[in-house]
Amino acid sequence: MRSPTPKRTPLSGCLISLEDYRPLIGDEACERIRAKAAALRGLRVLNFSSTYYGGGVAETLTSMTLLMNSIGIRSEWRIIQGTPDYFSVTKKMHNALQGDSINFSVFKRRIYEQVVFENAIRNRIDHDFVVVHDPQPLPLIEHYKKNCPWIWRCHLDLTNPHPRVWSYLRKWIDHYDAVILSCPNYRQALPQPQLIFWPAIDPFNTKNRTLNRRITKQRLARHGIPTDLPIIAQISRFDPWKDPEGVIEAFQIAQRRRGARKARLVLLGNFATDDPEGAKIFESLCGSRSDSILVLARGDDTSLVNALQRSAQVVLQKSTREGFGLTVSEAMWKGTPVIGGNVGGIPLQIENGVNGFLTSSIEETADRVAELLKDERLCRKLGKHGRSTVKKKFLLTRYMEQYLDLYLSPPSPIEK
Repeated sequence: MRSPTPKRTPLSGCLISLEDYRPLIGDEACERIRAKAAALRGLRVLNFSSTYYGGGVAETLTSMTLLMNSIGIRSEWRIIQGTPDYFSVTKKMHNALQGDSINFSVFKRRIYEQVVFENAIRNRIDHDFVVVHDPQPLPLIEHYKKNCPWIWRCHLDLTNPHPRVWSYLRKWIDHYDAVILSCPNYRQALPQPQLIFWPAIDPFNTKNRTLNRRITKQRLARHGIPTDLPIIAQISRFDPWKDPEGVIEAFQIAQRRRGARKARLVLLGNFATDDPEGAKIFESLCGSRSDSILVLARGDDTSLVNALQRSAQVVLQKSTREGFGLTVSEAMWKGTPVIGGNVGGIPLQIENGVNGFLTSSIEETADRVAELLKDERLCRKLGKHGRSTVKKKFLLTRYMEQYLDLYLSPPSPIEK
């Protein structure tokens, strides 16, 4: 059975199609993707993740499952329905996989496994591929007879996973037929193939589409963001790995530099259903608010994110751990210079001094902020190269094509 062809009508809305990407990626890439999709037409793919919104995984799946369907791949997306206790446990596991400490009690493990088991009871699987995203739904594989390849797509920084948590999760990871990671240095000693897929942005969604100056100013004004001073912005989840406190300190140091141009820092974040830490971090940051430091919890307003990334003189992504950091490519696409932490997937996006800056300390970040506040010509140069980088490497069609290649040449099952 073929998937329905999306219709563009006023009542049903419309979907972005591969044709919309043609001016960006060219005729050759479009035709290559079409040929691969034709060979897979009607393929049934099921994605499992932990939330429909909040963070790069949900944003990417939102766009990619629709684009997949537009080329004839029946791509579905389901989420884990969990309790607050479950998401508290999985956030601790998330942090532990990125190197944090954890009290990983039997009680926590029981909560985790019970919720996944209940979700397995609710869901029927009759697909050609199953793609499970991150650790939250990982044990699902235990509860089904495996009649197709199962892929674990890990979006986290696995440079130094907590040994106990990693050992615990291996009893499920080892049953997957392939593992997809965002960076080569995240590879672990595993029995199955480990593939490297860089995440990518959708240039047509509300967060990334072109905005004119009038609308940009309106969006900022609506949320109380003045434009009388240059804006330094960091836009990300309220998460300790994004180091928002370090961002504030770096900004304050930059403003004390001799001859520093006065500016305003905007920290914009959101809360996701699978991240119970966010509200506490936001509350702790509110104590730093002032006329020159704004802390806003409206990161789910994608048009505001778009406007802020476009109007900022500098965008920061001062992460201390980062699976990939797609907010970097989002800002670069808008021609805004980015200063990013030299960790995880950020160096794959930023070539230091060419299309942005990489930093490894608060002091270094402050120096780069001060430099870019003084040099608008440098800002324009970095911004121009940044947009070109995203166009060549980090658009959604490239990411989707990697999945098509995987579906055309599936890994050999390691377990029946």
